[in-house]
Amino acid sequence: MTYRDSVIDYAHKKYKTRPEYLWARWPRYAVLRRGDNKKWYGVIMNVARGRLGMTGDGDVDILNVRVPAGLYNVLRGENGFLRGYHMGGMWVSVLLDGTVELSQICALLDTSYETVKKKTAQ
Repeated sequence: MTYRDSVIDYAHKKYKTRPEYLWARWPRYAVLRRGDNKKWYGVIMNVARGRLGMTGDGDVDILNVRVPAGLYNVLRGENGFLRGYHMGGMWVSVLLDGTVELSQICALLDTSYETVKKKTAQ
């Protein structure tokens, strides 16, 4: 099973999320959306290495997740993490090529899920 498949499987088992494939032009781009407020908490994409500033030919799978500002600043300097590809705000892209441990990727997906939850009035 690829990291991509493992992330999709994890999101389904933990959050009952089914990936949404929204763009005919990019049939492998999968959106992971919360069921309660419909906000995205993950986007899986296959992107040309050159578009990410990486060397080599071909595509690499990435997962975009939303994280708190402090974590964003830390992760962007770590191996396997990039500024959120095609996303604004506090999104980071995580390489799904084995550079980052699957357990850390799943923990970041959990963080993202919580980060985009609906705020309750106090």
